[in-house]
Amino acid sequence: MAEQINPWSSTPKMDINRLITDFGIEPFAPVKEKIENQPVFIRRDIVAGHRGYDAVADAMAEKKPFHVLTGFMPSGHPHFGHLMVMKEVVWHIQQGGRGFISMADREAHAVRGLSWDVCDKYAREYMECLYALGFEGEIYSQRRNNQLKDLAFEAATKINFSELSAIYGFGPETELAHAVSVSMQVADILYPQLVAGIAPTVVPVGIDQDPHIRLTRDVTNSLRMFLVEDRGTHISIRSKNAPEGAIDAVAKRFVGSKKYEAHVDLPAGHTLAETDAIVRGIEQEFGGFGFLLPSATYHSFLQGLQGGKMSSSVPDSLVWFDDPDKDVKKKIMGALTGGRQTLEEQKKLGGEPEKCSIYQMNRFHMQENDAELAEMCRACKAGELMCGTCKKETLERVRTFLAEFREKRDEVAHMVEW
Repeated sequence: MAEQINPWSSTPKMDINRLITDFGIEPFAPVKEKIENQPVFIRRDIVAGHRGYDAVADAMAEKKPFHVLTGFMPSGHPHFGHLMVMKEVVWHIQQGGRGFISMADREAHAVRGLSWDVCDKYAREYMECLYALGFEGEIYSQRRNNQLKDLAFEAATKINFSELSAIYGFGPETELAHAVSVSMQVADILYPQLVAGIAPTVVPVGIDQDPHIRLTRDVTNSLRMFLVEDRGTHISIRSKNAPEGAIDAVAKRFVGSKKYEAHVDLPAGHTLAETDAIVRGIEQEFGGFGFLLPSATYHSFLQGLQGGKMSSSVPDSLVWFDDPDKDVKKKIMGALTGGRQTLEEQKKLGGEPEKCSIYQMNRFHMQENDAELAEMCRACKAGELMCGTCKKETLERVRTFLAEFREKRDEVAHMVEW
């Protein structure tokens, strides 16, 4: 049996390749071939897995509507560990997606025990960073969004505690507010389709957030009134929990169909996609949602400067965007590398960039040029690039990024209304 993933752990220990196998996550490599002008996080395989992303890739290629949503729990200051998902959201918006960001203040209040005022303070910092990176779209608070809360209630009718226990490991000691925050996560993921129309929706997240995606896809199926299936010789539309009159509406909509007590069969000539789209519209006419299954991309974690995952509970593991320069220098120059024990060994054996937090910082964010990154990797392995030199060069890149980022944040600070 596959082990559970805890999406609230600050120090998860996960093998992303094993999780892809254990939980049925699809490798990203095949679908990335559909994407032109690939950004760093795709061409360097930082995004390693997905669920249902083909629908989003096709929408981008065909210039059709799609949504992109992710959430941030405002329980601390934003830092480099959050930068990847921010970039992923902004890039999808630049490809034509409609953007949404959930400030998961209810989750922060329930799971971390933070006051609403503290949640708001951190939320404003996240918003400023997102706008500085080019975000356009809707940013909302979970606790202030009544449509979201109503949707969370509907989602909760399709979730039981056996599922929560199986997916999250919840037990008798779990606070009810924590469980409720899960239904809010489901509502967040479905919210774009509620307010902006039925369309493919991608949720870029770290792989530790997969439990929320799996649960939401299960709930999405449970909320459907009809099951539409291609049986080879015909398409079958079967009622799941459709109200009286809905099955008649389906039969009337398709000329030549055969209506039975709880299902309608269509003759050859109808496509599954077109049929499903029409049925979703009928569901909405009868008070249903007709949501499409949401998609997700899963990126690997940026290694902490002291190894493991970047975590706010380990200050030296990360660089906050508001860190003073002396702290930035201390953290970068004191970071764990893939270097050898001595200078002589480094020159003889070469370094191990795959284990190096400094190399990973460049791979994720600080080195846009693939050729220069490849040369950094080669020189390290050849024993030509010493860790001290690499750290100093990376420190200057980080300083430049932070200075420019702070300027951009100042320019967009007026956009933050909370």
